[in-house]
Amino acid sequence: TLVPHRNITRLFSATHHWFGFGPEDVWTLFHSIAFDFSVWELWGALLHGGRLVVVPYETSRSPEEFHRLLCEQAVTVLNQTPSAFHQLDRVDAQRAGGPSEQLALRYVVFGGEALDVGALTGWFDRHGDTTPRLVNMYGITETTVHVTYRPLTARDAAQGRGSVIGVPIPDLRLHLLDRHGSPVPRGAAGELYVAGAGLARGYLNRPELTAERFPTAPSGERRYRTGDLARLRADGELEYLGRIDD
Repeated sequence: TLVPHRNITRLFSATHHWFGFGPEDVWTLFHSIAFDFSVWELWGALLHGGRLVVVPYETSRSPEEFHRLLCEQAVTVLNQTPSAFHQLDRVDAQRAGGPSEQLALRYVVFGGEALDVGALTGWFDRHGDTTPRLVNMYGITETTVHVTYRPLTARDAAQGRGSVIGVPIPDLRLHLLDRHGSPVPRGAAGELYVAGAGLARGYLNRPELTAERFPTAPSGERRYRTGDLARLRADGELEYLGRIDD
């Protein structure tokens, strides 16, 4: 997937008003560089003058060791798939909470998988929902890591709401279309298309696949066809429903 460097820099400038990352932040490089989440982790630290803790592979496979590292290194920005975070959450619930086991997190950013918000109830009971702030960010490699932003609350978890992915990053535009390419009514499921500054150039040496996945609308707008289903809720937020071919 051909992603220009400028797509990365605009990702952070377009989301700065939400996060306010700075030189005081400590990030972890938890994920493999083959996973696009690592781009957010690596450049999130370096672009803002923060500190990046490279997590040893063995530590990344042990929730207990990883929790200890987060406390010892005073990590402030953590990026996790929901499945990895649920393991970390179980360890956190078992810790006594002494001075050496206090987390310094400001943000936990979820990505890479659908999130079951109801599973966060225990975490919110222990930590509240403001420090750290938990954020769900839907995204795809072809749209440069992240597409949407949704801060999560204890109320969301208590209500057992679905995988709410929120609103688009300001320099992106989202469309929910039916199989004929027409917009679906509010509340109806449709395939999610993404347009705007984050789109990749396409796939290296694969012009046919690029044309299929990055169609041009009649208006001339270039879009990425995600293959994901979503719906626009009455409150104006998007809810992820799964893959179109599931």
